[in-house]
Amino acid sequence: MKTDTQKFKTVATFTDKVQADMCVAMLGDNGIPAGVFGADSSYPSLGFAKGIEVKVNEGDYDAAMSILAAADKAR
Repeated sequence: MKTDTQKFKTVATFTDKVQADMCVAMLGDNGIPAGVFGADSSYPSLGFAKGIEVKVNEGDYDAAMSILAAADKAR
């Protein structure tokens, strides 16, 4: 049995799924695949307590953090 050795790293945490989706879209527009984790609860208020995470492949972490920092600086 072959196991997947790819690891994910969290690049951002949000309380709102829309913000997490926008982050994923921005990373995707810059060539970095990302995903939203923790937003599938039937209780949306859990996002406030637990957080909704945006994760990328471990190899894309540094590039993703640079993109997010540049976007934050541009605000």
